Amino acid sequence: MTRFAVFLAALLLGVTGCNAKEPGKQTVSTQSAAGQPANPRVLIETSKGNITVELFANNAPITVQNFLTYVNSGFYDGVIFHRVIPGFMVQGGGMLPDMTEKPRGKPIQNEADNGLKNLRGTLAMARTGDPHSAGSQFFINVADNYFLNHRGKSIEGWGYAVFGQVVEGMEVADAIVSVPRGDYGPHQDVPLEPVVMKKVTVIK
Repeated sequence: MTRFAVFLAALLLGVTGCNAKEPGKQTVSTQSAAGQPANPRVLIETSKGNITVELFANNAPITVQNFLTYVNSGFYDGVIFHRVIPGFMVQGGGMLPDMTEKPRGKPIQNEADNGLKNLRGTLAMARTGDPHSAGSQFFINVADNYFLNHRGKSIEGWGYAVFGQVVEGMEVADAIVSVPRGDYGPHQDVPLEPVVMKKVTVIK
């Protein structure tokens, strides 16, 4: 969907991710709070292989709950990664293989001010130019994208909320971002062959 600002941010700022071999390090803890359950993990089974992600429930409670609601409802089953940009990210979570958008719930509060950085392997929420417009769509950073981080509570500075991390299957994300891509109507950087999330489930 062309209005999603993940791609627009790269164009407006004229930068892309840093292709460092070793990703940067978070400066805040992502561990679950004392006495609380361990961070939930979600398995994303794709047509390119499986990706396991850990969700940072203590750092981004609103975003994690929103994501888990979509997971538990089966919303993500059958949707695609509809935008892939090498050296930047893979985005999905809302479009079907024919590039129609699934109806989504209400937008959520942006939690990009939680101190987490958009580093390689992190999950973050996609949104429009409105900082508080994220719904179901998310992206996996395949590079350290520091320009997406929170810089202040202005429209330009809010950034993109990180809420999880790939713990297994980063090679699958790298394979997805490397597929041939082109235009599909008004959409750019669309995989020529759909990369489908076949099933997305919470790991018990």
